[in-house]
Amino acid sequence: MQIYIVGGAVRDELLGRPNTDCDYVVVGATPETMLAQGFRPVGKDFPVFLHPKTHDEYALARTERKTGRGYHGFTFHAAADVTLEEDLARRDLTINAMARAADGSLVDPFNGQQDLASKTLRHVGPAFAEDPVRILRIARFAARFSDFSVAPETLALMRSMVVSGEVDHLVAERVWQELAKGLMEKKPSRMFEVLRDCGALARLLPEVDKLFGIPQRADYHPEIDTGIHTMMVVDQSAQRDFVLPVRFAALTHDLGKAETPADILPRHLGHEERSVRLTEQLCARLRVPNDCRDLALLMARYHGNVHRVADLKASTIVTLFEKTDALRRPERFRQLLDACLCDFTGRLGWENRRYDSPQFLLGALAAVTSLNAGEIAAGCANKTKIPERIHAARVHAIKQLLNDSGEQPEQQ
Repeated sequence: MQIYIVGGAVRDELLGRPNTDCDYVVVGATPETMLAQGFRPVGKDFPVFLHPKTHDEYALARTERKTGRGYHGFTFHAAADVTLEEDLARRDLTINAMARAADGSLVDPFNGQQDLASKTLRHVGPAFAEDPVRILRIARFAARFSDFSVAPETLALMRSMVVSGEVDHLVAERVWQELAKGLMEKKPSRMFEVLRDCGALARLLPEVDKLFGIPQRADYHPEIDTGIHTMMVVDQSAQRDFVLPVRFAALTHDLGKAETPADILPRHLGHEERSVRLTEQLCARLRVPNDCRDLALLMARYHGNVHRVADLKASTIVTLFEKTDALRRPERFRQLLDACLCDFTGRLGWENRRYDSPQFLLGALAAVTSLNAGEIAAGCANKTKIPERIHAARVHAIKQLLNDSGEQPEQQ
C-alpha cells in the first residue's frame, strides 16, 4: 500500500501558496485493508475514508467511466490494481494532476509543473469532456489564478461541450456551488470571462450574458458597456473582501438593463423593477440561498435610492429604512450599502471617487434607531395612529440630523 498527497495541495505547494487541506490517494489497497487499519468510510459513490487520528480524507485510487449525461453520469472502479497514473488521468487540469510521494518525490505524468510555470490551465485528457462541471471549475480557477490563461485546445474542448448540450445537464445546486466559490476568488470577473468565451455563460446565466453590449450614459458610466460595469462591480466586491451575499448582489444588481427598450438607450428608466424580476428568476432556477437572494433583491430594487440619497426627502429615507427592514436587520442593511459602494466605484475612473451615501445613511439609521417606539406608542391616544406617529417621529429625527449637519451627502 502506497499513500500520495494529490491535487491542490501539491499545486499550491509548488506555487508557494498556503494550503491546509490535503487530499490523499491510496494505491494498492482495498476497502477491507483500510477498515482493518482503523479508517472510517465516508464515500457514497466511491471508497473514501477518514484517517482515525487526523480525520483527513484518503481515497482509494480509482478510474471512472461515462454512463450518462451530466455530472452524475459516471460509474467508478476502485481496486488494488488501479495505478496512481490511472487515478491522476481522470483529473481535470494538469496542474491538479500531480502527486507527492511519501519520500518527497514529485509524480507529474501530465507536465503540470510545466503548465504552472507557463501559467496555463490545460485539461489532462479527452475524459475532461465527459464532466460539464469541469467547465465551471476551469472558470473558477481562472478567477483564483487571474494571471493564468486557458490553453487554446482546452477552450476549444469547452466550446464543443457547450455546443453538444452537455452543459445543459448541470444540476442547479452544483452550478450555484461553483458560482459561489468563484465569486469568493481574487478576481471573479475572470470566471465570467472564461464562461462567456466558451459560450457557457449564455446557457447557465443568460441574464448576465445579455448585459454585454448594452450601453449606459457615459457621464455616469465612462466604461459604457453594462456587462463591463457589472464585472468591475463584482471585482470591487472582491478587492474589498466583502461577503458572498454582497458579491452576488453586485453581480445581479443591474440585470434589468438588458431589457431596457432600445428607443430609450442609453438611459435605463425603470430598470430596477426589471432587475428584481430577473433576479428572482435566476435565484429560483439556481436555488440560491436565502441570504444571497434577499440581499440581491434589495440591491436590485433600492440601489438607485441609495445613490440618490442627497435628493431624497427625509420621509423617503424613512420609507427606505422601513422597506429594507433596516431597523430590525441593520447588518443586512450595511451589506446593502457595501454592495452600493461597489456599484459606485465599479466604474472607469471612479475607483477612488468620494461616496457619502453609506456614512450618511448609517448616521440617519442610528438617529432613527435611537427613538423609543414604545414610548411614542404609549403617548398616542388613538392606537390606530401609532404607525403614523412613529413614522413621523423618524422623519423628524432625520430632519433634525440634516439641520445639525447643515448638509446632505455629496453624490453623483
